[in-house]
Formats: sequence, structure tokens, C-alpha cells
Amino acid sequence: MPDGALEVVADPIALFRGWLGEAAASEPNDPNAVALATASRGGMPSVRMVLLKGVDDRGFVFYTNTQSRKAGQLAETRAAALLFHWKTLRRQVRIEGPVETVTDAEADAYFDSRARISRLGAIASDQSRPLPDRALLERRVAEVDARYPDDAVPRPPHWSGYRVLPDLIEFWCDMPFRLHDRMVYRREGAAWQTTRLYP
Repeated sequence: MPDGALEVVADPIALFRGWLGEAAASEPNDPNAVALATASRGGMPSVRMVLLKGVDDRGFVFYTNTQSRKAGQLAETRAAALLFHWKTLRRQVRIEGPVETVTDAEADAYFDSRARISRLGAIASDQSRPLPDRALLERRVAEVDARYPDDAVPRPPHWSGYRVLPDLIEFWCDMPFRLHDRMVYRREGAAWQTTRLYP
């Protein structure tokens, strides 16, 4: 097998964790940044960058305002796709699957770990809605700051997390002369079936 080519493994989530760890050591900014693709009920796609905040054997977790456009689309279709691209490593990972909401305990724990200003902003921002001017947002953040003078800023009811439950995980490695290496894992029951793809 050529140097750097993908080898079949039993657990693609473990492989992903290894790649994410390597990205953390090489990417200059946000190695956990991921493109999140959703779609409306009518099939119109939408994509934006979010930050991966957890990965375990169940799936891949990110957090957002549940009144945002992406959350509305997730409520309609209950499915999403993720794309990680680590330029320094010349690697990509694609993930597709249904989506579930994280538990309140998970959302509370992550919310409490955020910087205070981020927690204030989560309360003050009407994410994805029209904002007349930046000064209004800054005033609202100041009002929330005054309302919660200590560090106990409660998680608002419209803020939570989502877990993408992978049915498909594809690993992509750059190879010379565009003869890239691609390996796709598809979940079948409790097992993963593996297929190498043409580049």
C-alpha cells in the first residue's frame, strides 16, 4: 500500500479521533471547525461553519440557538451532513446521518463551560433574525450582563446541542497526481461496512 494510504479499521470513530488529535497539533485555528449542511423540507440546502464540541461512540455534537435557521431545518428533516477539512494535513472527513437533540444535562454542562461573554451573547442574540444595527446587540449584551452580575448565567431555553448519529463516515487523503485515497464506512446494525472508492 502506498505511503499515507488509508488502511481499513474496525472503528471509524476511533480513526476520526486520531485524525482530530493530529489536526489539533497542526491546524493554526479551530481544528474542530466543521461545515454543517442541512436542508429545508423542500430540499433547499444550506451550509455554515460550526465547532465540534464532542465526539463519542454515539456521534458528533455541536451547539446552537434552537431558534436559528439551521435548527429549524433540523427540526424539519432530522438529518445533517458534516465536512471536516484539515488543509495542513491534506485530509477530509465527511459524515452523514440523522440528528438528535442532546440531553438537558449535556447542554447545561457545555453551556457552563463557555466563557461568560459567550453565555451572555447566547441569551442576548436572536440568532439568524434581522439586526437593525450592531449597537442594539451590544446594548442587549450589556443588559443581560447587568441582570446576571455573578458568574451564574443560566442556559436559555432556546439554546442546546445536536448530535449527528453517523450512518456514513468517509475519510479522504490527498495523494500524488490526484490519485487520492477514499474510504467510506457505512453503518449496518452494530457493525461498519467498508468500501474503498475511486478518487
